[in-house]
Amino acid sequence: MTEARSKARASHHTADEMQRPTVAVALVLAVVTAFALHALVAAPTLRQAAEAELARVIADEDRDVCGQFGLRPGTSSFVACSRELANVRRKQSDRDQAAAAGIL
Repeated sequence: MTEARSKARASHHTADEMQRPTVAVALVLAVVTAFALHALVAAPTLRQAAEAELARVIADEDRDVCGQFGLRPGTSSFVACSRELANVRRKQSDRDQAAAAGIL
């Protein structure tokens, strides 16, 4: 009879031990799912913020570089200077992409 009780207790502990990892896995899965959903929802906002920051940095660079040559924002000379800086940036980007692809 004592042997039957100890077997019953042993199987009870085994069930508890099996539930703990299941609960832990479920909790980890819930956290990962929450992070994934947050990333999906926040991605467009983060992309827009990054694009706005890049536009601001480029405008600051244009103002600084063109300003070194005495060209003021809003003038046709400044617009031409900004356009040429954009061409320089594009050509550098093309060179960087070619180098990354192993062409250069």
